[in-house]
Amino acid sequence: MGVTSTPPARRLGAATSKTRSQLVDAAEQLLLEEGYAAVSSRRVGAKAGLKAQLVHYYFRSMEDLFLEVFRRRADENLARAERALAADPSLRTLWRLNADLRGAAFNIEFVALATHHTAIRAEMAAYAERFRAMQLGALTRALAAHDDTRALPPAAALLLMTGLTQVLSLERALGVTAGHHEALAFVERVIDELEPPPGGP
Repeated sequence: MGVTSTPPARRLGAATSKTRSQLVDAAEQLLLEEGYAAVSSRRVGAKAGLKAQLVHYYFRSMEDLFLEVFRRRADENLARAERALAADPSLRTLWRLNADLRGAAFNIEFVALATHHTAIRAEMAAYAERFRAMQLGALTRALAAHDDTRALPPAAALLLMTGLTQVLSLERALGVTAGHHEALAFVERVIDELEPPPGGP
């Protein structure tokens, strides 16, 4: 009986290629402008001003392209948070990192994608764990500086903070903003009590 050979893995374009980066840019723009359902190889190629076949030269599947879009944004967010906390490891910095709602549309699209793609769901979970661990370490140190870890356990404080901003992000994307100003103002007041702003009373 003959031995069935495994076909060689399909060659992909270089990960550092400018063309590959253009395709990732185009996919992200389409996702933000029209939703993930609009992201096809044809539409991505047209958006990038390139041939649609190039999508399959650089990515094994559309799922791989989505994963690259997510990883790039996730890596940028982690690096930004690390820089911000290195410069000012305070409660105020942590809150401002979480209260930045500009990525709401991006996150909503990827949550929707994750319900259909196991690999994307796993990638999002891994990123969330890394980001949470980094924030929890910083929050634990910030609360310890105020001797407030018993009244407000760091893990609970972090979930309250991130949970609130996720709800606000989702509602804002839907056009619902009732109570948002009051909720944000309340958190700011609590932080001001713990960390009076520079130049404040």
